[in-house]
Amino acid sequence: MYKASDQRYDDMLVRRAGNTGLQLPAISFGTWHSFGDDANFKDSEEVMLHAFDKGIFSFDLANNYGPGSGAAERMFGQVYRQDLKPYRDELIITTKAGFHMWPGVYGNFSSKKTLVAALDRSLEKMGLDYVDIYYSHRFDPNTNLEETAEALDQIVKSGKALYIGISNYDGEQTRKMIDLFNEKHTPFVVNQSSYNMLNRTAENDGTIDELSNNGNGFVPYGPLAEGLLTSKYLDGIPDDIKIHPTNDGIFNEGKDVVVQRINQLNDIANNRNQSLAQMSISWLLNNPVVTSIVTGASTVDHLDNNLDALNNLEFSSEELKMIDEITKGK
Repeated sequence: MYKASDQRYDDMLVRRAGNTGLQLPAISFGTWHSFGDDANFKDSEEVMLHAFDKGIFSFDLANNYGPGSGAAERMFGQVYRQDLKPYRDELIITTKAGFHMWPGVYGNFSSKKTLVAALDRSLEKMGLDYVDIYYSHRFDPNTNLEETAEALDQIVKSGKALYIGISNYDGEQTRKMIDLFNEKHTPFVVNQSSYNMLNRTAENDGTIDELSNNGNGFVPYGPLAEGLLTSKYLDGIPDDIKIHPTNDGIFNEGKDVVVQRINQLNDIANNRNQSLAQMSISWLLNNPVVTSIVTGASTVDHLDNNLDALNNLEFSSEELKMIDEITKGK
């Protein structure tokens, strides 16, 4: 029987989402990749429990994660029931709804029916009475924001979620949702969006500023830009590289420019005694609006390498200036 490490909180950095009551570990465990029906259960269980033993008490899921839509939640539910249930009061378990989840018109986006039905499915798969954060996974261009906000507010009042988040909403959409949530006194806490050193969209469209001004937090996903911010592509980027659509703009000036930039960034990382991946995580946490970073790990070693980024979070003003000049092409 699993027993969590007594030292699990000794080294983990915990950050608050603005001025809300929500606190998260600096790194949250993401389940978008490598978890579900095609994964080896014992391997998945091992890395999840190692994460908790290292102080990662936040697990990020979505109704559609995993092959066949929902496999990651089913697998997490197995680990939760078998190992983590005694620690429920320590855990932050989050899920989302909005990308394709089931056939028909209600299997997508953010209508009231979709959000309510998706959460019921998620709770059943994971064996939970409630989730800690429930996200609208993406802006719905065909449903007015008032309906989405009303649905999320009622979900909290029903007791099926403690906090509300939004994901992949740009700056203007975030501002409008914040206004609606403030009117309803909905416990909105974070926006989760794609953000990394090479993809500054959340800066440029005002998302981070809106969250900061309202006392909310920001949770970036894709901190390594699908491997671009690692040593994997220092010698070149193949033509068939698969990258998340939110990072497409990274290649606007061509792949050769990206290779040049990541090599320059790698030089800075080496001077900091970090890998490029570790520096990429540290750089995100240098922003006080960032509450936690969602990153996956398929092995214990992979997870530990990510956690080592927390050992060096300080940047000189010169380092930050150089990173901006490299990544923004100044």
